[in-house]
Amino acid sequence: MFTAFRWLLRLVVATVLLAVAGLALGYYFASRSLPDYNAGYALAGLGGEVEIVRDTADVPHIFAASDRDAFFALGFAHAQDRLWQMTLMRRTVQGRLSELFGERTLAVDEMMRRLDLYGIATRSAGAQDAETLEALNAYSDGVNAWIGIVNAQAMGRGAPEFFLFSNEIAYWQPADSIALMKLMALQVSGHLEREVLTARVSLLSQDWVRDLLPLVPGEGTAALPPFAGLFPAAPRSFAALDIAPADPLSPFRRAAFAGASNAWAAAPSRSAAGAALLANDPHLPFSAPTVWYLAHLGLSTGGVIGGTIPGIPAILTGRNQTLGWGITSAYLDDQDILIEELNPGDPERYRTAEGWKPFVTRKAIIEVKDAAPVTVTLRWTDNGPVLPATHYDLGSVTPKGYVAALAWTALDPADRSIGAAIGMMRAQTVEAALAAGEDYVAPAQNVVIAGPDGIAMTMIGKMPKRDPRHQSQGRMPAPGWIAENRWQGYFPYAENPRFVNPAGGIVGNTNNKTVDRPFPRHVSQYWGDSQRVQRWTRLMQEREVHSRESFIAAQLDTTSPAARTLLPLVAANLWFTGEAATEGTPERMRQRALDLLAKWDGEMSEHLPEPLIYAAWMRALQFRLIRDELGPLAEEFTHLEPLFVERVFRDVEGAGRWCDVLRSAPVETCDEIARMALDDALVELSARFGPNVESWRWGEAHQATHDHSVLGRLPVLNWFVNIRQPTSGGDNTLLRGRTAGTEPEPYLNVHGAGYRGVYDFADPDSSVFILSTGQSGHPLSRHYDDLSELWRRGEYIPMSLDPELARAAATGITLLTPQP
Repeated sequence: MFTAFRWLLRLVVATVLLAVAGLALGYYFASRSLPDYNAGYALAGLGGEVEIVRDTADVPHIFAASDRDAFFALGFAHAQDRLWQMTLMRRTVQGRLSELFGERTLAVDEMMRRLDLYGIATRSAGAQDAETLEALNAYSDGVNAWIGIVNAQAMGRGAPEFFLFSNEIAYWQPADSIALMKLMALQVSGHLEREVLTARVSLLSQDWVRDLLPLVPGEGTAALPPFAGLFPAAPRSFAALDIAPADPLSPFRRAAFAGASNAWAAAPSRSAAGAALLANDPHLPFSAPTVWYLAHLGLSTGGVIGGTIPGIPAILTGRNQTLGWGITSAYLDDQDILIEELNPGDPERYRTAEGWKPFVTRKAIIEVKDAAPVTVTLRWTDNGPVLPATHYDLGSVTPKGYVAALAWTALDPADRSIGAAIGMMRAQTVEAALAAGEDYVAPAQNVVIAGPDGIAMTMIGKMPKRDPRHQSQGRMPAPGWIAENRWQGYFPYAENPRFVNPAGGIVGNTNNKTVDRPFPRHVSQYWGDSQRVQRWTRLMQEREVHSRESFIAAQLDTTSPAARTLLPLVAANLWFTGEAATEGTPERMRQRALDLLAKWDGEMSEHLPEPLIYAAWMRALQFRLIRDELGPLAEEFTHLEPLFVERVFRDVEGAGRWCDVLRSAPVETCDEIARMALDDALVELSARFGPNVESWRWGEAHQATHDHSVLGRLPVLNWFVNIRQPTSGGDNTLLRGRTAGTEPEPYLNVHGAGYRGVYDFADPDSSVFILSTGQSGHPLSRHYDDLSELWRRGEYIPMSLDPELARAAATGITLLTPQP
């Protein structure tokens, strides 16, 4: 017996030692890819000496003698910190994920090949001007220089993730950067799915489209009126304030996550310090690392600093010494589904206004890990690529004998958007920045600008020109053979909405409706926000002058206008329900929840139970309202539609009929449905968080999910690579934290501001910014998540262009010299 025990003990000890040795060996190889920021390299392709000064947050400050060398160094720094992220995004847009992940990503690859974004990007490279092409080539050389160092010095393949895959890392090409711009356009596009959803609801009832998918009312908000016109008795002078500091691998997003952001600017007349102010926080799906990367480039036109996306050689949101710019999704209707009729006698031909025409057809072979290659037949019509019936359920609105094709601005082979982005960061005046946007194609953005000659907001991106007789006005799929349904080119850039130096001294956007123009100059009939703009307007107009601090406060504001509007409507006849119910009964829990909500001001604070009760109640309420009418289609409405619920409870145009359950004999009232929905929500929350209502916390359910797209799904490893934090905010707050909307954890915060920046041109170096994770994509780096807690707490780091400050705070200086 003792001998058996001794051998068992030896076996356990040996197993533990082997596990420890394996972990140590794994750590050794993984840590080999951690870059040494104090190393020096002699590299081919450089014209002179370059310094990359890393500050305490790992932000690279790049100082070079020429712009070409500066772009080279940016590519080098991006590759040092985010090589895996860059190559994964490139594989995504190329339709080559299945070479790594097998059949899991085959559908994504097939769709990317059909869109042919990478092929279009390759053709677009020839359309770039000489200055842009030089920047693209220099950037590619910088990326490839780091790949060469990794290979020559056996530096752990460049990132730990590469150890899971034996595939070779291809060198970077200029077309790769252009393709990533197109991938960004894909990730923020939502009109395709919206067209299909509108058509599906319309097939059930046209009246339901008006209620469930209403057009945003009002004239639109962009420039605000003069403060004096709103508050005639307000004082006219102020002392200057003291200025101090689905599958994560799929790029196809649901319309609810199609893109969002906040950006606003104040003219000197509305600034306490007498110079322009600007704030921006672009919203994208959360990931670890975040898609954003902070950088400072010293260019011949001066320093520029802000948010980049690794793989793209441009500061996409940031500032230079005199000018700041921020971006939001414009929600331009830049996609149309055209239904193409197949020739019954020859399905390789489709109908056009001029007769039958053959598809443009070619084959594509997709290599699949651990499986046979798959050959896909790609077809294009005059309107665009033919899409499969499974994509966003297109088959549900495509008749037999027809196929769906996509018209989309991002498919333009002469796209010069990347050159426009580079031109924007070189601009020194508002006028120059506005001019730089002319070449921009996609994704359509609202650019808010603040500079020495004032403030402005303009939409950049090509606006499709539709015929006034278009049968669906772009809201639903339309017959592709009818000439009036086809695009007729693009409107000139001058037609894009533009607001320059408005009398009110404030411009901004929260993805809200900006203009109320008749079709076809309407920009869009679907906007990303009807709620946040209400809060933004109030915050901007409740004080005559603003400061960096007031802009930060607005950026971090967690008050929900939707909650403030809907709760008094929905709970109007539920607040007081008579005698106190017996403790432990559903009625008593309902009373406690209503008591809490009656005293709540709509602040979506992570520390409170009320936001959780509100969110669960509205979710259950909307589902009860629509599930009997829509059936399985109700599952497509995963997020609260505030305008719909408001229409129902105000009975706008008879919308109160949604409260009646069609399949029951009694006629249910809205009060009854509201009460039942609250009970549903409380049962759900009790099962998740226990029976004590007062102990529930919004932050426990509303955790920001910065998950690693590959390692984050592996047991044990996910504890180390995923960044989870309780957060405030919600779907309709300026501090936006878009919820998942689907089980098993519908309240997780999955989409929000990965970057925040506030720029004060009274003292530009007092400007600040922050990322939601860290600069490095390496899980073993201390910079993998070192900014995440600051981000969660609403703190920022300095945004200085001063070379001496950068060097004084340097934690590493990489010296790049030309190879002899």
